[in-house]
Amino acid sequence: MADTGAVPTPPTSPPQGPLARAERFVWLTARVLEQHLFAHHFRGGGAGPVETALDAYRNADGGYGHGLEPDLRGPVSQPLHTARALRVLDAVGRCGGRRAEDVCRYLTSVSTADGALPAIHPGQRGYPAAPFVPVVDDPPGELLATGPVVGLLHRSEVWHAWLFRATDFCWRAAESLERSHPYEVQAAVAFLDHAPDRARAEAAADRLGRLVRRRRLAALDPDDLDTCPVAPGYAPGEHHFPHDYARTPGSLARAWFTDEEMARSLDFLSAEQQEDGGWPVRWRQWAPGPSLEARPMVTIEALRTLEAYGRPVG
Repeated sequence: MADTGAVPTPPTSPPQGPLARAERFVWLTARVLEQHLFAHHFRGGGAGPVETALDAYRNADGGYGHGLEPDLRGPVSQPLHTARALRVLDAVGRCGGRRAEDVCRYLTSVSTADGALPAIHPGQRGYPAAPFVPVVDDPPGELLATGPVVGLLHRSEVWHAWLFRATDFCWRAAESLERSHPYEVQAAVAFLDHAPDRARAEAAADRLGRLVRRRRLAALDPDDLDTCPVAPGYAPGEHHFPHDYARTPGSLARAWFTDEEMARSLDFLSAEQQEDGGWPVRWRQWAPGPSLEARPMVTIEALRTLEAYGRPVG
């Protein structure tokens, strides 16, 4: 029987509290997918409606497209879309079985010679894309694209031939980083948090945390952002904070920060909720549609991070 979930109770009017304000924002602005995700995480909604909504972005090749990741438009499957799909499936406990096999079939078809994923497959050419994700004819494999996918598949105990070489690539990339930027570090954490060799992952994460602090890749004091320069190519104000790396207390990245640093970070995250109930997009905004679609995603992620650390959101 299909998992339809309960029909959400209408929100209070006027909305009271961070969660109710965020819910109103989601109903005003979000895609159907994020509406069902919000209901699943915070209102007792089922996994089935989320999975059904996600199917609208699925292609016959096993990958996902159609703007699932808002900064890439058009119908073609892309690794970044597929990574987003896996995060959604993982969030509702559906990242496995035949669906995972189809995803791995797609990943195999677009992998580079070293078994990794390119950030953008050349099939994107001709469709709109954010200017900070250029399309090239022969893109290299990148930890940015590969790490989150491999981490989620390991988390769900998926085993497929594609994973062996992709896992080796992630180990080499994560353990050899000397210079990096926040999104690549986040991708490394997504891999290390679920890599099967836990002792090796802890050692790699410890080294990576020292790099983050040495290179000032985390804004440790939200009240003094001048001490943390924005990475080259990022938008003005596109800082990253401890909570961006350690989304849950169980993340290996949590050990990189003191309790005081994490508390300040979470205070800042909580205070970022805007008057309309949503959280802001900090990366470069290049078109109205992608920015509108991204904010509900960011809002749900913010609420889940605060909830994971025991911060009140209700």
